[in-house]
Amino acid sequence: MPLRDHFRPPLDDLRHWEGFHATWPVMIVALLRHKLPRHYFAEPRVRSAEDVYEVLVYDEKRHCRVVAAVEIVSPANKDRPEHRQAFVSKCLGLLRELASVVLVDVVTTRTQNLYGELLNLLGPSDPSLKPEPPLLYAVACRTTKKEDWLLETWVRPPHAWPSVADAALVARR
Repeated sequence: MPLRDHFRPPLDDLRHWEGFHATWPVMIVALLRHKLPRHYFAEPRVRSAEDVYEVLVYDEKRHCRVVAAVEIVSPANKDRPEHRQAFVSKCLGLLRELASVVLVDVVTTRTQNLYGELLNLLGPSDPSLKPEPPLLYAVACRTTKKEDWLLETWVRPPHAWPSVADAALVARR
């Protein structure tokens, strides 16, 4: 699915962002159905009243434990400090449970960068966020243990984005 700015002209007058956001998780699940290895499955979660647009990937062998999530940012996730904190805390909780997280932000009407806020909680920095963080971005994050726990991230500018389903597969590995 090509990414377009649904929050500014010309698309903002032609299409509603809510339709795009609500449809995207279902489409990602449909793509993952054919790409995930056996014993893994994906389910969409869309609760527009709570501004939740996500895909969760589960491992059947580990009692249906969440192993990856695709979190799609909504305008309300960025509109107030407490909403940004709640969204970033959810992502942080997933990473602490050793689930990989793909964060997709296509909201261009609010300039806060939730990936940067996540990194502020974790401590590391990312040179791609300086001097001006990008408005559109996708990032895959996972924690791994080599000697000590390590956060690995892959940030892509919009022109280099793989499909979100492929990003979820990379993050799960």
